[in-house]
Amino acid sequence: MSYECTFICSPELDSTKVEDLVAKVSKIIETAEGKIKNLQQLGKKKLAYNIKKFREGNYVYVEFDAKGSVVLSLENFFKVNDDVIRFLTIKVEEKKKKVAKKAVKKKAAKKDEDDEDYEEVE
Repeated sequence: MSYECTFICSPELDSTKVEDLVAKVSKIIETAEGKIKNLQQLGKKKLAYNIKKFREGNYVYVEFDAKGSVVLSLENFFKVNDDVIRFLTIKVEEKKKKVAKKAVKKKAAKKDEDDEDYEEVE
């Protein structure tokens, strides 16, 4: 299955510690025979509201293919690690199917509108 995971690290961490954290996450995924498709360190961004008394955090985005048990291992790692202040992992398959269905419906509706606009007038 495909998954997307975004986690926010404490803004007090320097770049080497954030890289170490990312390396640990990568190791968890790869040890369970998972494959990382995309990994981005998005940098320090302002939060919409305070989380654990922080106004900003270091964002990291990971897209990977793995078994469902890997998600559990990752989330356990995030819960235990104090440097991670928030995380979210979602399954991508459902998301892509919904987006594709909406795109097809939208395209069909637009085509119907275009056909009505170009009707022959006698």
